[in-house]
Amino acid sequence: MADDEDRVPDSPHLVPFDGRFDPGGASTRPPPGAPDKSECRELLAKSVERLSDLQRVLYADNRHAVLLVFQAMDAAGKDGTIRAVLTGVDPAGCQVQSFKSPSALELDHDFLWRHLRVLPERGRIGVFNRSWYEEVLAVRVHPEYLDAQRLPRRPADDATLWRERFESINDIERHLARNGTLILKFWLNVSRGEQRERLLARLDEPEKNWKFDAGDLDTRARWDDYMAAYADALSATSKPWAPWYAIPADSKSYMRHAVADIIVRAIDGLSLRYPDPPADVLQRLHEHRETLERDAPG
Repeated sequence: MADDEDRVPDSPHLVPFDGRFDPGGASTRPPPGAPDKSECRELLAKSVERLSDLQRVLYADNRHAVLLVFQAMDAAGKDGTIRAVLTGVDPAGCQVQSFKSPSALELDHDFLWRHLRVLPERGRIGVFNRSWYEEVLAVRVHPEYLDAQRLPRRPADDATLWRERFESINDIERHLARNGTLILKFWLNVSRGEQRERLLARLDEPEKNWKFDAGDLDTRARWDDYMAAYADALSATSKPWAPWYAIPADSKSYMRHAVADIIVRAIDGLSLRYPDPPADVLQRLHEHRETLERDAPG
């Protein structure tokens, strides 16, 4: 575990590994002394450029995969953050998965199956826009969703079920980390007041009308229930091999800069390198160079 902790990028937003996390004590605003909006945009641009370079080495090195997990309340800015942070990444080396309500096929498998089948392979960056954590967040707030899962064994006490799911999530994330996947998890922590303003903007601005979903209001009405679910989920699953970061989301510019900075520093810590060709390959490359040089136009 010590080695895992050494590789975790330090941040004031890192959710501690001691099993105690209170969303009410996590600020939704940038910390004192944080860069202003203009500075955040400049820092983001530098991180985007660096991430572009790192992604190429990640692909060539082909020993590690990167999995970025994003969870948040509605209108916190997941889509915009993913787009802003990964804008410089080669699409061939990145895959984004958005998880909605499970299909009939997915419900015929365990709750992790639909996520495991789309994990990023070595050399690639994978993004989960929502994830297996919905099974201990939305499903916890709406336990009636469990009926469709037709569980062969359901504990009499739902608290036992959530604890077992936390254990399953920790186990699979530990397994992935041991086999070369860098896992970083971001909870974009938006305040209830800021969420209200962003939802109103979706109603007031015609070009944003398409984003509005009446179901968002139902979720908003259960705010306290969701915060309790987030408290337990992040407390139980922020681990050195798969840390959670509670990123203040009321300022989009700060949020995007903070996420990009953590990702860049984490990938930088993998000690990636371009592979050295073996001697026989180098000899053939030398011969190819000589061929091309002889073929120079007169």
